[in-house]
Amino acid sequence: MNSAKKRRRQSVTLEFPDNALLAGLAGPHQKHFVRMEQKLSVRVAMRGNIVSIEGPLRERAAGVLRALYARLEAGEAIGSAELDSEIRFADETPAGDSAAALGSPTLKTWAGHTTRARSPAQAAYLDLMRTHPLVFGVGPAGTGKTYLAAAFGAHLLFERRVERLILSRPALEAGERLGFLPGDLREKVDPYLRPLYDALFEVMGESCLKLMEQGVIEVAPLAFMRGRTLSRAFVILDEAQNCTATQMKMFLTRLGEESRMVVTGDPSQSDLPGGRPEGLDQALAVVAGIEGAAVARFGEKDVVRHALVTRIVAAYNAAEQSANANRMRKRALRRHEDKAED
Repeated sequence: MNSAKKRRRQSVTLEFPDNALLAGLAGPHQKHFVRMEQKLSVRVAMRGNIVSIEGPLRERAAGVLRALYARLEAGEAIGSAELDSEIRFADETPAGDSAAALGSPTLKTWAGHTTRARSPAQAAYLDLMRTHPLVFGVGPAGTGKTYLAAAFGAHLLFERRVERLILSRPALEAGERLGFLPGDLREKVDPYLRPLYDALFEVMGESCLKLMEQGVIEVAPLAFMRGRTLSRAFVILDEAQNCTATQMKMFLTRLGEESRMVVTGDPSQSDLPGGRPEGLDQALAVVAGIEGAAVARFGEKDVVRHALVTRIVAAYNAAEQSANANRMRKRALRRHEDKAED
């Protein structure tokens, strides 16, 4: 018993040379340290420029603090989202790995703008986009599929590895029936493309306005892709669960010379008749197995929005599984009754 208590009381001590950065590391009223204590079941104490950490996961907590301090040294701001991001990486780093192995991959999207992966699943997604010309990002809302695809496209554009960045999505459900809406074509379409604009502005800032005016960045409905060959471009199809099989085939065959393509979607939120993401399902079955194509899959644990979103996704998944189980039981009961009648 005494030896167990002694192990629990063992601590890791870290010294941070810049007191101003250390204040940012701790957060207002040391809220970052409090959050870390809650997430990793450790105890964090600060005295001067010395931070001591007690608890079974003290080494992982120390790695998280080192990674966050490095961000501050690089001029980045940190908050609860950044703390949670580094904890996710620490949680999936095998015990015994060096602290240097911790930390999220970084993308430079424009002058003064940097984007980081916020989970190991996002880091794997970035790796696939680096190594494959066609990548499918599939999973629930809030996992960063579209945001990271836009960030990676901006990164390639910034490094002049592509000449254009093209983002597209089905404008209305599956049929793209725009005529009944008021206004000209742009006014009809813009509300359905707004999430793509939001992602661009977040990763590139105001610089994306000028590039859009120059035609370097294009945001367009899926219907506008027909008949085009997209060369030397990074192309994103968002909300792919709302594509029919015909639309998906049309889009995938737009891929031109020296181009890359990312297709993102959440199969559980299809607006197609019957709620089945037929175009995305078919593409994953037919195309994803060929050379040069890859699939990044996200789950509810990879949600990086508000913590409540994670719980909402988990609750919906549980409800759907329960409903499926009930349907299977009813079918089995009907089959049993039919056999009894025979």
